[in-house]
Amino acid sequence: MPPLTGHATRSALAVPLLAALWWAVAMTASAGATEHPAAPAWTARPAANGAGRDGGRPYFYLEGLPGSVLQDRLSVTNPGPEPVTVRLRGADAYNTAKGGFAVRGARGSTGTGAWLRTATTEVTVPGRTRAEVPVSVTVPQDALPGDHPGAIVAESGGRSVGVRVQLRVGGPTLAALTVEDVTVSGRTIHYTLVNRGNAVLAPRLAVSADGVFGSLLRRDARTLPVELLPGQRVRLTEPWRDTPALDSATVRLRVTAAGGAHGEAIASALFVPWVPVTGGALLLAAAAAGTYVHRRRRGARRNRHDDGPVPSPDHQRHSDERHLVKAGAES
Repeated sequence: MPPLTGHATRSALAVPLLAALWWAVAMTASAGATEHPAAPAWTARPAANGAGRDGGRPYFYLEGLPGSVLQDRLSVTNPGPEPVTVRLRGADAYNTAKGGFAVRGARGSTGTGAWLRTATTEVTVPGRTRAEVPVSVTVPQDALPGDHPGAIVAESGGRSVGVRVQLRVGGPTLAALTVEDVTVSGRTIHYTLVNRGNAVLAPRLAVSADGVFGSLLRRDARTLPVELLPGQRVRLTEPWRDTPALDSATVRLRVTAAGGAHGEAIASALFVPWVPVTGGALLLAAAAAGTYVHRRRRGARRNRHDDGPVPSPDHQRHSDERHLVKAGAES
């Protein structure tokens, strides 16, 4: 058998390489065909009212007098192929320090979360199925009138979903709002909003600032991205990018909300270009120090010229002796 040429050798090696490549592609395609896409996540939301399907309600809204028992239904939907077990509990709602909506832990509820009950604390939903769980809220006899926000917390597989419960207890409703602790730092206005009533508020903020030479800032009222719950306070900021380089300003914040709630506060702000001022102060200090040293030196020279040369101790002793001899002769 004649030896293989270089071309024949390359052709012979190419055949098994191509075969291996096609085998790898086939295995990859086969593996991809057997993989299933990630199943959609389970959901929890208020059940539809009488429609038998999930409705468009974003949260529960319940209203009643003290002592009443209010009822609704929670819908838990599992679109995936495998069963899902979801744990349920009630929780009070509160504002975070920066205005976010949050819920209490399992043992931190004393309001709506403690009054709320689900028919079961754990529900297993088969694949591609929906389960509806009855929900009830028992309003205590001594419950204060107004809004009592809370939530139903659903948890499964490390995932947590909060379904908001907006409970209003019948009675007088007061909308009251204050704005406090207004300060200006750099290019930012800091302030605190406090809901002093018993109704949930959507505050609107208007900002103005006036300086020595006229108006510096004018912003019409706009709705803030904050839902301020009763009794809560939040610390917020307002950007002020075009602050003056040199001025003394009075900043005024006015906040309003539905129901007649309003609050107003002012703060003073001094804008000084500290780098030039500091440099100028250093130059003035250096000039003053130089002037002081120069004057001290001139004063020392003047004193030496006025008093004449200072006599030595021997010269002073002989002079005193001559004065004594003269005084004795005269006597």
